[in-house]
Amino acid sequence: MIILNSLLFITIIAIWGILIVNLILTIAGYFYYLRWHRRPMPKLSAEVPFVSILVPAHNEGKVLQKTVQALLKFDYPWDRYELIIINDNSSDNSAALLSKMQRDYFNRNFQVINTNAQTGGKGKSNALNIGLKQAKGTIISVYDADNTPEAGALRYLVATLMRDHKLGAVIGKFRTRNRNATMLTRFINVETLAFQWMAQAGRQQLLQLCTIPGTNYVIRRDLLEQIGGWDVKALAEDTEISFQVYRLGKWIAFQPLAVTWEQEPQTLDVWFHQRTRWVKGNIYVILKNLGLLFQTDAKVIWFDLLYFMSTYFLLMCSLVFSDVIFVLSVADLVHITLQDYSGTVWLVAILLFILSTFVAITTEKGEMTIGNLGIISLMYFIYSQMWLAVAIYGMVGYIREQIFHQQAKWYKTKRY
Repeated sequence: MIILNSLLFITIIAIWGILIVNLILTIAGYFYYLRWHRRPMPKLSAEVPFVSILVPAHNEGKVLQKTVQALLKFDYPWDRYELIIINDNSSDNSAALLSKMQRDYFNRNFQVINTNAQTGGKGKSNALNIGLKQAKGTIISVYDADNTPEAGALRYLVATLMRDHKLGAVIGKFRTRNRNATMLTRFINVETLAFQWMAQAGRQQLLQLCTIPGTNYVIRRDLLEQIGGWDVKALAEDTEISFQVYRLGKWIAFQPLAVTWEQEPQTLDVWFHQRTRWVKGNIYVILKNLGLLFQTDAKVIWFDLLYFMSTYFLLMCSLVFSDVIFVLSVADLVHITLQDYSGTVWLVAILLFILSTFVAITTEKGEMTIGNLGIISLMYFIYSQMWLAVAIYGMVGYIREQIFHQQAKWYKTKRY
């Protein structure tokens, strides 16, 4: 019993430590929001750089038309950017749709690269590297095939990047386009606002750090070429390239004015496959860069490395252990002296989770509702446990792939 109590105490400390770190990031992110809200809008300089927008697309026929329309309606000077769709070994009607759209927009810088089973079909990183070879821009922008960015998104991203030569990349904010489709998309909507863009804002406020997302960002071409393009082994190519940007002495800025709307998974199976890929991808990035914790010249990314390690290893193990102890104590199979104390701790943790998450979503119009307050309350008991299942499955899957030398598979997210 002494050992169990000691382990439970360590588990509580670990979970609370990570909870407090995220709470601090949320508070800092909220202050960033208040400070940013008073800033003047960034403006393009007289010399507008040429931008190449890369869109990897594998069997994305259901969403491509809206995406292309949105990307060609940017208020960025139309003769200073090109759109490159990498139709990556698709078996649906993507090729025919893209061919028609090229005819419709014949007067624009719009090209399509069609790959086959030999040259493509190997994941997002490979598709982006193919597109990069054809790109003419000094600035590279990336969007996913389900995105409908707002008209000013590209202009805000580029204007922010060009005003500071120390910046290697600038990221925008993404919102959930189908947030009212199902209970799952409502969970994802709150997650996106509270734990993705607010956490990005918090790290920017405190540490001048950001992680490039998979979409809605710009990066300097010369920096990208210096890195060697996207890592084709990385399922989380965005996290991987973020580390490389910092390693080369450049910074990443967050520009919340640059907004894109994306389609999120509406069913559990699609969500599960998508998030499992994220877990495997981030574990790969952590292990690949683990040695940097012992290199002083890489200290700029120490926080992110430790943060990801804590999330995918420490938090996962702590939650599993605490859940097991809870079930065993309810079944009267174990008796722990910390039970009453831990109950109080969990109650406070739940209240802090609900309060901090609700404060975070107040930064968006129309999100501060009683319905969302209920969604947040349910998230602690339902969505968090779903995430735990994904983390465990992703971890086991990654280990299995390493043991049997299996190639990591890219699971395409289903569209609607």
